[in-house]
Amino acid sequence: MIRDQETLNLLLASISRFVRERLIPNENEVAETDTIPPALIAEIRELGLFGLSIPEAYGGLALTMEEEVRVAFELARTSPAFRSLIGTNNGIGSQGIVIDGTEAQKQHYLPRLASGEIIGAFALTEPEAGSDAASLQTTATRDGDDYILNGSKRFITNAPEASIFTVMARTDRDLKGAGAISALIVERDTPGLSLGKIDRKMGQRGAHTCDVIFENCRVPAANLIGGREGVGFKTAMKVLDKGRLHIAAVCVGAAERMLDDALRYAIERQQFGKPIAEFQLVQAMLADSKTEIYAARCMVLDAAQRRDAGDDVSTEASCCKLFASEMCGRVADRCVQIHGGAGYVSDYAIERFYRDVRLFRIYEGTSQIQQLVIARNMIRSAQN
Repeated sequence: MIRDQETLNLLLASISRFVRERLIPNENEVAETDTIPPALIAEIRELGLFGLSIPEAYGGLALTMEEEVRVAFELARTSPAFRSLIGTNNGIGSQGIVIDGTEAQKQHYLPRLASGEIIGAFALTEPEAGSDAASLQTTATRDGDDYILNGSKRFITNAPEASIFTVMARTDRDLKGAGAISALIVERDTPGLSLGKIDRKMGQRGAHTCDVIFENCRVPAANLIGGREGVGFKTAMKVLDKGRLHIAAVCVGAAERMLDDALRYAIERQQFGKPIAEFQLVQAMLADSKTEIYAARCMVLDAAQRRDAGDDVSTEASCCKLFASEMCGRVADRCVQIHGGAGYVSDYAIERFYRDVRLFRIYEGTSQIQQLVIARNMIRSAQN
């Protein structure tokens, strides 16, 4: 479903050059300061990267799913913090509005998200509800022309920088399960909304998460996504299906970067009078990594093309997320091993990537949740 191969090639070449010349040289600074330099953020805005998947009518590039994953392959070859900054605007931070929002909501928020004027965040996970999203406890009680939000959200990506939050909340206290959940757009400066301290994480410095707390937070009813109660969980699942394909593509790009670095090191590093790349056990790690990356890339492209064709890819998206994230972890481990002692010190990027990519197996649904989704979809399909 690539609409214009020549234009896409130019975009990919431009992003690849930007990653190579501007982002990779600044990786260490971001890791050390836990901050992306404002000048780089301005350049990212100028390239239009905040609006990759937002419709053209609202100022975005309206990439197809296949085009988006091909861009993700390139963006992921540097620190995940850079992709995370724009990822929520293109993914979970905006797609609820893109997919199910009213026209007024789209007109008001999407152009500013596409330009990077505002940052979006997706507030689903709670202290007692992560993988079991249908059991969330945050409530939204109708009061005239408003909803009053109470509850807290945890590990919300880009929350410290976000201007708007897509918040999943329970609008029917009596109804159990997913049918009671609605999605609301909550602006950062709304009275009653506060943020917790920024989390100190294992990796991905420069990409921030924190708690988001609602205490009698009054939100206009006009901010109910789609103008309907009870469909928020369905909106979230549609958003996550797309997000899982995107993250799977990110896993592929990160693995390709790690393997390139490891191959270069293996060719240059001498032991017993010759490059370690000539040793068969090192070659086996290189070959296994290359094979798994190729398999994951093919899976992601196939699922993206199926989604563009209008197919339901819930199962395939979970397959991609499961395989690609686990693959990325295995590649990271092998690449540290190829570097030997050098892979355990921060002089080489692989030490940072090893920590950074661990998160891929957790967010957007853990590997174990992906297994459940895949198996349950298989069983449901077989019974119909």
